Amino acid sequence: MSGVFLTAEWRSLAMLNYAVEPDVLRDLVPVGTELDVWKGRTYVSLVGFLFLNTKVLGVPIPFHRNFEELNLRFYVRRKAEDGWRRGVVFVKEIVPRFAIATVARVVYNENYAAMPMRHERVLGSATERGVAEYAWRHAGRWDRLRVETEGGARPLVPGSEAEFITEHYWGYARQRDGGSMEYRVEHPPWLVWDASAFDLDCDVAALYGPRFGPSLARPPVSAFLAEGSPIVVRRGSRL
Repeated sequence: MSGVFLTAEWRSLAMLNYAVEPDVLRDLVPVGTELDVWKGRTYVSLVGFLFLNTKVLGVPIPFHRNFEELNLRFYVRRKAEDGWRRGVVFVKEIVPRFAIATVARVVYNENYAAMPMRHERVLGSATERGVAEYAWRHAGRWDRLRVETEGGARPLVPGSEAEFITEHYWGYARQRDGGSMEYRVEHPPWLVWDASAFDLDCDVAALYGPRFGPSLARPPVSAFLAEGSPIVVRRGSRL
């Protein structure tokens, strides 16, 4: 297995999940993979979360350990020697630190951008409401993604939509020469809260391009908050 590139905690993952036509994503699918679907539906997810206690190659980087991230992602799979590997492809990832964005672009050719970000987080319980809100400054205004929860977190149900969304343990990225990079992401299954309310205030077409405007202008198919956990990102390899 490849060596460790990054360790961190991913916490309070606010997820809005949208159904899209496969043709919206077809030319973004990395070589060697195919679109992964759940019950015949193709998804993209807008995900805001916290990166905490981050270390690159085992080294904590001063002023770059704790930060927010927002990403738009979709789901693919690849047939390998050990069976189907289910993974994610990132359309765009936003972080508040220029250095983080630069490293991710250089190492994996991921489409990272640096923008001012902020967040609000109130952990919910069986009796108290929870909130996770992520905001980013783009084109002179603050956009935001917000998820509210009620009740306690629950384990993932096998075969559920939430399991499909969260249980993809590989990342795939197209490379500048047309090839693909594959890397493994390790974490335990997450507890999740169903969203009692959610909100997306964002000019989607300006941020992600007109192809995503119609799909993300509609209400999401589902919304939930995942508790998160410590994670490990392995070094990538070419397909």
